[in-house]
Amino acid sequence: MSALHICEDIAPLLNDIAAHSVDFEHQRHISADIIARFKQIGVYRALVPKVYGGDECSPAQFCELVEQIATADGSAGWVASFGMSPFYLGALPTDTLQVLYRDGPDVIFAGGIFPPQRVPQIDGGYRVSGRWSFASGCMGASIFGVGIMPEGGQSLPRMAVLPKRSVQIDPTWHTVGLAGTGSHDLVVNDVFVPHEWTFTRGAALNLDGPLYRYPVLSLATQVLSVVALGVARAALNEIYSIAHRSQSVTGAPQLAERPQAQIQIAHCEAELCSARSWFYQAIDDVWQALLVGNDASCQQINALRLSSTHATRVAAEVARQALALNGMGGIALTSPLQRYVRDTLVITQHAFMGDLSYINAGTVFFGGKPLPGYL
Repeated sequence: MSALHICEDIAPLLNDIAAHSVDFEHQRHISADIIARFKQIGVYRALVPKVYGGDECSPAQFCELVEQIATADGSAGWVASFGMSPFYLGALPTDTLQVLYRDGPDVIFAGGIFPPQRVPQIDGGYRVSGRWSFASGCMGASIFGVGIMPEGGQSLPRMAVLPKRSVQIDPTWHTVGLAGTGSHDLVVNDVFVPHEWTFTRGAALNLDGPLYRYPVLSLATQVLSVVALGVARAALNEIYSIAHRSQSVTGAPQLAERPQAQIQIAHCEAELCSARSWFYQAIDDVWQALLVGNDASCQQINALRLSSTHATRVAAEVARQALALNGMGGIALTSPLQRYVRDTLVITQHAFMGDLSYINAGTVFFGGKPLPGYL
């Protein structure tokens, strides 16, 4: 049986997260004490530059951390994934970054990017009002970003960064899966945001080093895809935990002794481990290029995006197969398998994981130019 290696120092945290998964789903956010422990283990400083007190981990190291958390609970992994916020906030001016991290690197960020709201420009900044959806992790955040489109002819959308006191959270998150992410709406009412606390989305980061030349959109996709890998692993682990104790009312052999179940679980392991290997291999290919001073090639970025979508789809199917293996037992709300299926289903619905990814990938394979925002 394949399993993730879980670091000893976070194993107690993972156990506590798993024990409270149902609570997270019912309350529709991750509890404050878990967010505080995310700080302790370095989730929010993982990708922050060392110059600001961060750990400056590699993309693979961060993805592995998120994956481990997601094996305990998909929503917790999803919220932890937004520890990649330096890849957004790093586009702020250098002086602003100094202020942002002056009290330490553990800045908890949540963003509501869509829909970008048109805002008037005034001396020194913008007057920001509007409503934005899908602000994952907002219940535990200390700083927020919202998408704006400045009036007056500027064509590129920006993100305005605001403190918690300037933002209202409207609890609109009622979903079939990943309910614990607390991806509620953000509401802002006529707040002045200085120009230096905004940045153009997709702009180059004002951070030095190979880590900050890693493709931003690819990483934003990968930290979500890896949640699906963790949840699928949890689904298989659940099957292994019940395979020798489940008893059929018909007197059939235990699950572990059934040839069809043996075949099915072997296929699941092969598919999941293969998808996971390609996912991390694509990351390593780009990382090695960056370490020697090269930029990621179009083909390498294409592999990052396609392997992410592929991993998400495979993980969702593996979770579904695990549910099917458990038969009627899996449909009970007391079984975590039904939640694993629902959580992975929601991840496949994300815009980064849609069929458009395959269209863009195929275009690149044929030597064409994909749509903006893919590379």
